[in-house]
Amino acid sequence: MNDAQHSKVGAGSSRRSSGTTGRGAAAGRSGFVRLAVAVTAGLALTGSAALTLLDSGHRPGRPASGTATGDRGATPNDALPHPSVDMTIVRESEDPGKTVNITLDDGPDPRWTPKALDLLRQHRAKAVFCLTGPVAAAHPDLVRRIVAEGHRLCDHSVRHDTAMDTKPVSYQAEEILDAKRMIDTASGGARVWYYRAPGGAFTPESRQIAAAHGMRSLGWNVDPSDYEQPGTDRIVRAVQAQIAKGPTVLLHDGGGDRAQSMQALERLLPWFTQQGYAFSFPEAG
Repeated sequence: MNDAQHSKVGAGSSRRSSGTTGRGAAAGRSGFVRLAVAVTAGLALTGSAALTLLDSGHRPGRPASGTATGDRGATPNDALPHPSVDMTIVRESEDPGKTVNITLDDGPDPRWTPKALDLLRQHRAKAVFCLTGPVAAAHPDLVRRIVAEGHRLCDHSVRHDTAMDTKPVSYQAEEILDAKRMIDTASGGARVWYYRAPGGAFTPESRQIAAAHGMRSLGWNVDPSDYEQPGTDRIVRAVQAQIAKGPTVLLHDGGGDRAQSMQALERLLPWFTQQGYAFSFPEAG
């Protein structure tokens, strides 16, 4: 997330146009038929081909946010490819007990991601790195280091459009699948475990598209708004105060100056250990 972009709670980002217009109910119904065919092809489509093939008249409903307890639309839509993993938004750890899941968004960044990786290695911690496709493509060495050091990859879309939930299903599919292709190429084919919608702009359709490609939708419990650069002390205090809500912590290693985020991570990692937390990953099944 960029400094000027974040969740629906703090959104103020520009909204990108999909470049298409609605065509009415009949077009929307026929579009779903074409969507099922096109998304099944999934990784074989380029972004431009996806927009050509998919009808974009359907506009999905508003999503549950990254921190909401509800998760509407958990039943698969028969017009879309069937999910291969659970399509609900996950915030829980895959390990039992007192755990924490570190997640880092908007990288990889050549300045901040190596710092995050060094800190995680020092404290024997693991994390999920939510990568935007073009940035991953620009820094394949960092993507491969993330994988080599035992962390997990997450698809964070192409354009980081926090208004994705208001856009046609064709646009959402393009954002998710084009980013996954870029990450796949950068990583050498390592598994992409999760999909995190920018700003929590999930829809039932985007979650099913992700799940059909093996990616569990990833929410969060703890959001210290480090992207706003409120000061290291405030970031640390916010995480410590919110961790009782649940294990998944949202931080950033890309999208801007992340000096405060890295300083906070340096203080939080030993604090978690001192408090008896084990480092885990979100459930992925």
